[in-house]
Amino acid sequence: MADSRNTYTIKEEEGVGSVRVADEVVLIIAAMAATEVKGVASLAGGITNDNLPKKGAKSLSKCARISVEEGVVNVDLVISIEFDNAIPEVSCAVQERVKSAIEGMTGLKVGAVNISVTGVGAEIES
Repeated sequence: MADSRNTYTIKEEEGVGSVRVADEVVLIIAAMAATEVKGVASLAGGITNDNLPKKGAKSLSKCARISVEEGVVNVDLVISIEFDNAIPEVSCAVQERVKSAIEGMTGLKVGAVNISVTGVGAEIES
């Protein structure tokens, strides 16, 4: 099963096999977790929890990036905050939610979730 995507082994058991997860899966987990946080208007490019499944992982290149080294994931997200929300509190909630989602769903350790806020209340134009 040859695949050119980056994948990471999250479970390996002798006699049973292994479980691997692709970059795109980790990106989608991060994006979905971020857009679920109260106070997040969207990710860059107007990506919301409602339209993410339709747009797919390729649309995340404007708003999300991950790097994985030695089983530790670092996430960079670009978000827009809903008007009248405190940016530090919403950003902290996004960091916690993304970290929890990735670690809970994949078992990969999250080293950092870096947030860039580039808009307020409306879709981010890129």
